[in-house]
This record gives sequence, structure tokens and C-alpha cells, in this order.
Amino acid sequence: MARNATTSAPAAPAVAAGTVAAAPPTLTPPPPRRTRRRAWDEAPRWQIYLPLGIYLLFTLVPFYWIVLFAVRPAGSTSLLPWPMTTAHFEKVWNERSFATFFQNSLLIGAATLVLTTVVALAGGYALARFDFRIKRGFMLALLCSQFVPGALLLVPLFQIFAKLSMINSLGSVILAETVFQLPLSMILISGFIRNVPYSLEEAAWVDGCSRFGAFRIVVLPLLRPGLVAVGSFAFVHSWNHFLFALMFLSSQEKQTIPVGLNTLMGADSVDLGALAAGGVIAALPVVIVFAFIQKWLVTGFSAGAVKG
Repeated sequence: MARNATTSAPAAPAVAAGTVAAAPPTLTPPPPRRTRRRAWDEAPRWQIYLPLGIYLLFTLVPFYWIVLFAVRPAGSTSLLPWPMTTAHFEKVWNERSFATFFQNSLLIGAATLVLTTVVALAGGYALARFDFRIKRGFMLALLCSQFVPGALLLVPLFQIFAKLSMINSLGSVILAETVFQLPLSMILISGFIRNVPYSLEEAAWVDGCSRFGAFRIVVLPLLRPGLVAVGSFAFVHSWNHFLFALMFLSSQEKQTIPVGLNTLMGADSVDLGALAAGGVIAALPVVIVFAFIQKWLVTGFSAGAVKG
């Protein structure tokens, strides 16, 4: 006897008429996991604000003290800047040639900023976008150059500038400051450029831009925080640097603010009011610059510290 080759699927169990199907069981969500609080999250507020307040007080008291001596009349012992006087500022600005010192420092700082930024931008782009045989060795040499103090190279630099007839010239200080600022600036700029996707430049090339055109249109606008960070670092260092101006500039009309402050301290006595007024004049441009570029500076240094 032949069996039927076809097989039928097992039928679903029939539901008796008049009965209602049972509802599926409801699943209760698991209870939320309790996160363990860290020790510093449980610290009282005063344990946070008290150390910060002490540090802020320790930082601001010297600034208050120098402003107090600058605006307080000579011979006064008051702890409050009242009555106020501008005699110390007039003395250092007119009698001690601080107007000339300020102009020289501003010129050296601006020239160093421009030269350092332009050269570091070109060198940083080469380090970030091109591969060459001595790239690792060159980067290592840049890093090692940061451990060489400037005082160690004063004698050879003086001989080089003497042969080039650049002694007692602002160009010697500008050149020396630029050379010493370039290694760190190139390393920072290369880190900024690595954070810019290479595909953006390739897309610009496809659209018909040259390499320089793609760099100017696509990459350069994205490097604004990095350029601000590098430029401000170069400006502040050249503004405050004392050693190169002291060694390479001999005449008084070529001196800078740091050297001018040194001339206010005599062998037998120190004019504290004039010295404090000169210190305020020296610090004021830097404070103003950092007040305007603070946002770009923080963004630039944080971007350059991360390799994208």
C-alpha cells in the first residue's frame, strides 16, 4: 500500500469557542543601577572654594601691591590707593625714556610674532603633510633644541651678529627671538594641521585649486585658534625677554622695557614708585592682549594637544 507523500504542518491548538485568550505577562523593568559616588563628588563646597580662594589671594596680592606703589604718593604708607597720583608714571614715561622703550618692545614683539607665525606655518605644514627621510630626526632635533638655554648661545650669536654688522640693531633681537621661538611653534602648528582632515584639501584639488590655493581657502581659516596661540606665545616671550636685548643692544634709544626696568634699580637705592609704575606699563599690554584672545588661546592649545 502506497503512503501519501504529502505531509501537513501541525495545526495550531484550537481555542474553544467562548473563551478569551490570556494576555501576555507584563515584564517589569529592572531597577536602576545605583552609581557609586566618587569621593570628590561628596566633598563639601568649602573644601573646594577655600583652596581656590587662597590660591587666588596669593596670586592677586602681588599685583595689588605693585599697583598700590605705582599710584601711591612717594613717602606714603597707606594700604589703600588713595589719594592717587600719576607722578610715577610721568617720571618713567618722560624722564626715564619709557616711551622709547615701549616703542622698541612693541616693534620687536610684532615683528617676532609675524616672522614666527609665517615660518612656523610653512614648516608645520611640511611636517604634517609630507613624509621625508629625516622627518623623525628633524622632529627630535626640534624637541631637543628646547632644552638648550639661550644664555649658552650668547657668545656665538654675538660673533655672528658682529660679522653681519647687526650689533645695536633691533633686527638682531628680532632674529634671535624668532629662531628660538620656531621649534616649539612648528611643533604646535603641525599638531593643529594634523587635526584638519586631509580629505578637505583633496576635495579642493578636485575642484581645481592648487595646493597653495587649497591651503589658503580650506586649511588656513581652520587654523585660526592655533595661529592665535602660537602668535601670542611668541609675542609675550619676546616682550618679556631680557637677555638678548641686554647683550645685543648697547645704546639707550634701542633698549626695551625689561632692560629699562633694570635701569631703575640703582646700586645704592631703588625708586619703588617708579619701578612699580614701569612694571604696570610693562604688564598692561600683555593683560589687554590676553583679555581679548583668551577664548582663541584656550581653544588653540587644547586643539594642538590632541592628534586627530
